[in-house]
Amino acid sequence: MIFAHQALLADGWHQNVRISVTDGRISGLQSASRPEPGDSLVDTVLPALANLHSHSFQRAMAGMSEFRAAGQDSFWTWRTLMYRFLDRLTPEQMQAIAALVFMEMQEAGYASVGEFHYVHHQPGGQNYDDPAELSQRIFAAATETGIGLTHLPVLYSYGGAGEVPLAGGQLRFGNTVEEYNALVARIRSGLSGMSADARVGIAPHSLRATSPQDLQTLLAAQSDGPVHIHIAEQPKEVQDIEAWLGARPVAWLLDNAPVNQDWCLIHATHMTAEETVNMARSGAVAGLCPITEANLGDGAFNGVAYLNAGGAFGIGSDSNVRIALGEELRQLEYSQRLRDMQRNVMVTGPGSTGATLYQGAAIGGARALGRDSGEIREGALADLVAVDSQCPALCALAPEQLLDGLVFAAGETVVTDLWSAGRHMVQQSRHIHRDQLRTAYRSAVHALLESG
Repeated sequence: MIFAHQALLADGWHQNVRISVTDGRISGLQSASRPEPGDSLVDTVLPALANLHSHSFQRAMAGMSEFRAAGQDSFWTWRTLMYRFLDRLTPEQMQAIAALVFMEMQEAGYASVGEFHYVHHQPGGQNYDDPAELSQRIFAAATETGIGLTHLPVLYSYGGAGEVPLAGGQLRFGNTVEEYNALVARIRSGLSGMSADARVGIAPHSLRATSPQDLQTLLAAQSDGPVHIHIAEQPKEVQDIEAWLGARPVAWLLDNAPVNQDWCLIHATHMTAEETVNMARSGAVAGLCPITEANLGDGAFNGVAYLNAGGAFGIGSDSNVRIALGEELRQLEYSQRLRDMQRNVMVTGPGSTGATLYQGAAIGGARALGRDSGEIREGALADLVAVDSQCPALCALAPEQLLDGLVFAAGETVVTDLWSAGRHMVQQSRHIHRDQLRTAYRSAVHALLESG
């Protein structure tokens, strides 16, 4: 049982709320109640967000790519560094890095993660003895930390638009559709050892890393669960796809694939006005990663028009250069303000910007991960986060202002507790396994650096 002085339930704010949790789900909600012996006592409970897009291994690169080399630095030069870094990673190191990342996500207020997992093979492209070895490492990291996992193994068949052959670091990613389908079947069989809320979806990496025929074959074979795809992140990607397929990436995908509410289109940064409206109407979730998109110089999402067209969105930490839930939402809003030179723009009509961002990301992120969460109601997964409303950044705010304070004023230290499907993994602002996970990470990173 959880007792909160206040909680944001599906129908609004309530005071003195007891939350019953049974088998990972909310089994009862009682307002205007009193705490009872044995209750977990917290200040303010909110629905915890899903982190819908993560490449966990990239966390170990944080800070390594902030030195400008000769010439123009861009996403593409960053990617070259990433491939070199990736060539040295071992399965054991990937597990330790992923476990640290998942722990940091939970301490920041995320209850679940969509791991967009494209590293399948050994350096050079040879299979491990178990082709699902590296996915099993992600499963192990999720089990260690207790985070809710939607695992998204990636189909990555080509090195660029027009079916360019894979090369260099990409060889660790590559599968044909047939190989990929066999891999997904093996990965799904591994769910039997996971918590009941774990999920597996599919992820064609991007239009440039697959082909129209392969995409059609994949979708015919894998018809259930979430579908995630990188789309229109960079102008060069848009130009390359248009030159090859005769249409811009978002327009081509909407015209040639059964995009619906099971889909998550990651980034979608460079869209026309028509593409923006059509994507919103498709029901797909826009998977936005504002900190990474800013770090890589991707550009700003067309957020105002997308929201006005009824579009759904969620947030992810992508490269994991910084894991900060409130900062992702703040960066999203501030990118729109800087572009449009206005304030409070990611909200349709009068109302709280913070609430629009937080609650929109909660619902959209849960949908993107195929997860029955995103709001506090009976029957939903107990993905819950507790924050301290009496901290200096929040103590002057009324409940209806609290999400504004959380997004625009507070840091991650306001998180006191977090439950992933009822698993109470963060207590007193610390993950219950923090020390051993950090020790394992340091050991893995030191070994990685010494290998170079």
